[in-house]
Amino acid sequence: MASLNVYSVLVVLFLTCGAAMATKENDQIIKDSNCETKMGLPCVLDAFTIIFETVSISTKCCGELVGLGKVCHSALVKRTLENPLFKHLSPAKIIAKSIQTWNNCLALIDSPSPSA
Repeated sequence: MASLNVYSVLVVLFLTCGAAMATKENDQIIKDSNCETKMGLPCVLDAFTIIFETVSISTKCCGELVGLGKVCHSALVKRTLENPLFKHLSPAKIIAKSIQTWNNCLALIDSPSPSA
């Protein structure tokens, strides 16, 4: 539980100051697509926690992640990796985990719900 709080603080810190550290390309994608306003903070924390730890993401947040769009998701993950707070992480592993999270959420949201 403590690690979730640490990631929550890091994500909030990233959201408030990360824009200054991002590349122009990712910044432009994020700005043009209005990425930072498409998900609620609880689901942002949920999505980033699943990428940086081994936990599950809620169906609601999967829906918000898919609604965010793959371009925004990828740009936000890449911008996060540019932040010095995350320099100790393996970019390849984080990107692979973000793709896996995206694919899992897409499959979950696109699959027909079982009828009662």
